[in-house]
Amino acid sequence: MTTDSTASWTAAFRSAVVSPHETIDLFELRGFAGHTLRQIIRLDGGGSALRIRLTNRYGKEPLHIGGAHLARRTEGSGIDTGTGTPILLGGAAEFTIPAGEEAVSDPVERAVTAGEELALTLWLPDDTGLSTYSAVPLRTGYAVPGNALTAATLDGTEGLEELATRHFISGADVLAPAGTRVAVAFGDSWFEGTGTTPDTDHRFPDLLNDRLRAAGSRGWVVNQGLSANRLLTDEIGERALARLDRDALDTPGATHVLIHFGLNDLGIPGQEAYPDPAPIPTASDLIAGLTALAERIHAAGLTATVTTVGPYKDTVFEGYATPEGIAVAREVNDWIRGADSPFDTYADFAAAVADPADPDRIHDDYDSGDGLHVNDAGAQALADSVDLTGLGIRLAG
Repeated sequence: MTTDSTASWTAAFRSAVVSPHETIDLFELRGFAGHTLRQIIRLDGGGSALRIRLTNRYGKEPLHIGGAHLARRTEGSGIDTGTGTPILLGGAAEFTIPAGEEAVSDPVERAVTAGEELALTLWLPDDTGLSTYSAVPLRTGYAVPGNALTAATLDGTEGLEELATRHFISGADVLAPAGTRVAVAFGDSWFEGTGTTPDTDHRFPDLLNDRLRAAGSRGWVVNQGLSANRLLTDEIGERALARLDRDALDTPGATHVLIHFGLNDLGIPGQEAYPDPAPIPTASDLIAGLTALAERIHAAGLTATVTTVGPYKDTVFEGYATPEGIAVAREVNDWIRGADSPFDTYADFAAAVADPADPDRIHDDYDSGDGLHVNDAGAQALADSVDLTGLGIRLAG
């Protein structure tokens, strides 16, 4: 491979995954058998080569992949067949990922750029069992019966399904120049993008990347947001304190971690959908958890930025917003803004999207309609609230 000898493998796309075997099923659960699965990856950064990360982390059966294929996406499920290439594992076009494990593909010798859309197609000849998946990727995927691994399009194919969830993909890395810096957006649905328009890349990390590119950044942000995820306790996905190493600190090329947690710790206990919720934490509980994150991020030699807890007073989710929880959020936000916070910098998400007349609720212009998540304009306001010079990603010049 003819590449810069100083280049290194660096995360250029991430998709946080959850188990289909959790107690609470808020999202579509499914497996595949005799299907072709085509899913879209939009790269946050570029490099001289690419490798794909496939996951069977929560699978209870071996994941047999009869073939994997990568090509530039055109529109819908279409691909530019002239750019197609097989994805190999250990030189093999057909391979199996054991239950509970993950795999990193052989490198693909192809220069790729930030913003490039790639279609990864998997031929799944055997029953996969319920799949390891990403709940809210906000990127339509496609599944059809039979082997259509290299088909120019799946549109119009009999039995075509459009998928709102992403399956078996946890990321992509690029061979990036030395000195490239990557921030991991490690948080909940406010990072994953719930409430923004699907298939438009208007999530907060996407829009922050737009700002970084416009400023001539030599780095980018990858998205490890996980909807309904909590800081202190497990429910949907492992709690932040448990998944920090795998989903943030061990990310290749990571220099910085950006954090948004607390909403689900405060809101989920009041919802009837959760049979045995933990009690609402105190401000001291959340501050201790956030402090532990900061200390572990610093111990790994990375920069840590925290965001204030977003407003949520008028959410439509019954039982989510309580006077007690909202009071805790205010106290935690005061601590984040104060001198005692252990974080290097903070972004004031709450102030960016709050209604000035009632700061505990999202402003109507930024509300997705559920009172808990921001819309596209709100995500832009969040991205605009981040100080790029304090983010820890090197700018040009």
